[in-house]
Amino acid sequence: MIETDSNKKVINKYGSFFSFLYQVKSRKISNRFPIFSFILLQCFFLIFISGCIRRRAAIIVPIDFRSVFSDSGTVETPDKWWTVFNDLKLNKLIDNALESNLDLKTAWQRLNAAQAVVKSESGSLMPDLEGSLRGEMGRTESESEKYEDLQLSLSSEYELDLWGRIRSGVEAERYQARASFFDYRAIAISLTAEITRSWFKLVEARNQIRLIEEQIDINEKMLRLIKNRVGIGQIRSVDILRQKGLVESTREQKIIWESRAMVLEHQLSVLQGLQPGENEVRVNGNLPGLPPLPETGVPAELIQRRPDVQSAFFRVKSADRQIASAISSRYPRLSLSATISSTTESSNNLIKDWARSLVGNLLAPIFQGGRLSAEVRRTRAVKKQRLYEYGQIILDAFQEVEDAMIQEKKQTERIHSLEMQVVMAKKTYDQLRIEYFNGISDYLDVLESASHEQQQQREILSANMVLLEYRISLYRALAGGFITMMESENGR
Repeated sequence: MIETDSNKKVINKYGSFFSFLYQVKSRKISNRFPIFSFILLQCFFLIFISGCIRRRAAIIVPIDFRSVFSDSGTVETPDKWWTVFNDLKLNKLIDNALESNLDLKTAWQRLNAAQAVVKSESGSLMPDLEGSLRGEMGRTESESEKYEDLQLSLSSEYELDLWGRIRSGVEAERYQARASFFDYRAIAISLTAEITRSWFKLVEARNQIRLIEEQIDINEKMLRLIKNRVGIGQIRSVDILRQKGLVESTREQKIIWESRAMVLEHQLSVLQGLQPGENEVRVNGNLPGLPPLPETGVPAELIQRRPDVQSAFFRVKSADRQIASAISSRYPRLSLSATISSTTESSNNLIKDWARSLVGNLLAPIFQGGRLSAEVRRTRAVKKQRLYEYGQIILDAFQEVEDAMIQEKKQTERIHSLEMQVVMAKKTYDQLRIEYFNGISDYLDVLESASHEQQQQREILSANMVLLEYRISLYRALAGGFITMMESENGR
């Protein structure tokens, strides 16, 4: 409901009723009970005009999207998607990280703080009650007499939330807390993806080192053959220098991959909340093959499943409630306060004589220099901002799914091409090596062919890792929430 239209409808509907209230106020009841009459009339006034409270606005996604993705598998992915690789060491690493990762613990404390804010704001819906005890002892100026002054009082204050200002503020914080919860789950999913990616990169690095060691051994054997041929005068000595260069170049590649492996080990330790190098990671085996393509579902399901999208959705709802609170702040506020107190010169009489009071207070903003209206405009702009952010996150989510699928498809084709290139490169190298030892081909052709073949072998390993990364990205893009250990321990 638009605020200005609501005000007009309420004023038109209850205009005659306000006239009646004015007539009642001028009668005898206001003369006999002036305070009671005033409070009662103001309560009726506020209750009837409260019909202009801003309603919740529907959240409409500012984009149009297709009903289905461009491709999909048939296998349902479990919530703990990394288990599809059947790697026990990977599962152990992720379990450790979900328990000890410091970024995840930080997100959990942000959630706790947000929930504490909700409880704090909810307290404004209940009356405040305070107790006070004051005592004073002294002597008169001549110090001939002692005197005591004791005062005990209880006071309570309560604001009637007729416009929903307080309740809207509480709801806004509650939605913010829900957004923080989904932020926590989004961080947990990102953490699992990062560990999975780092783990398989470490496996690739170790495989690269083993492959390079085999290549170094092959190149050194070739070097010995060349030296033997030089001894009988069939090959130039410069060929020995060229082959030594190939051996050193291959050793350089080994150093690079050893450095990458150590960095990845450090990264896995830190992701588990440990110091770099504190937890030694042993790697055996090769990169896994790809599991069957997962079922992508439909875009509408993805919106409900992804925690980052849900977080953005609840931030839009929080912004909507902040608008309602800002609008309500422009209306009068009615608060009631009650006090009961006892003042005496003797502690024996402290609880005998009580004074009671009930006060009603109506506070209406008259001139605020445009501050309240500006706050309404600000909250409306914030809601639009959150709505567009929500739409952008949805678009990014769709793009991540589509990108991962097309990249995986094309990377599979690239790997097939690389495998064919390796076969051709090996045949070329074998042929040139035979011709070289028979004095037909130049050694530079053999050297170039050997270097190219070995590079292609290393490239296939890296290409398979890239393919695995695309599948991890797809699982990450499709992932919903899963219950972490911290959620289980805290009953959430």
